[in-house]
Amino acid sequence: MADGQRKCKISSSRRLGLKIKLLAAAAQMLQEEKTQRMKERESTLSERLPPLNLSGLSQQELQDLCKDLHRRIDVVDEERYDAGLKVSKNDKEIEDLKLKITEIQSKFMKPHLKRVKISAEDMLSVLLGSRQKESFDFKANLKTVKKEDEKKEEVTDWRKNVEAMSGMEGRKKLFDTSGN
Repeated sequence: MADGQRKCKISSSRRLGLKIKLLAAAAQMLQEEKTQRMKERESTLSERLPPLNLSGLSQQELQDLCKDLHRRIDVVDEERYDAGLKVSKNDKEIEDLKLKITEIQSKFMKPHLKRVKISAEDMLSVLLGSRQKESFDFKANLKTVKKEDEKKEEVTDWRKNVEAMSGMEGRKKLFDTSGN
């Protein structure tokens, strides 16, 4: 026989009997765990909240007891809320970490490529194959740009212009220039 194919030496009836015994043992362990949890819960409740004695109390004492119980309920409610937030935060963090793990496992390593120096003609011959045998001079095809001299306006002092236009003389000059 080959190593990969071993024949099982346990009969099916024995295997079934072992499975039944394992399930029964597991069920018994679960039951014991439940009773243990219930005992712990009862002991914790009796420790935190002693039994109430309401007989023989005046109205003021009952009101004080109600206020004390209300305060205790608020404290426990705050603790429950904080614990719930911690649990939800931890659950979110666990989900994020699971996503990161799946991303890391699914990524493949990119091979490091070598830089190859190749001229434009060689690249064209590789891309176009043997059909293209002409050589291109790319620099000759570039456009030449001529720079035009920009006409700059002469910058004058604005104060001289204001002084010249002020008064009747300035208005007369404006009137004379607009009439032509």
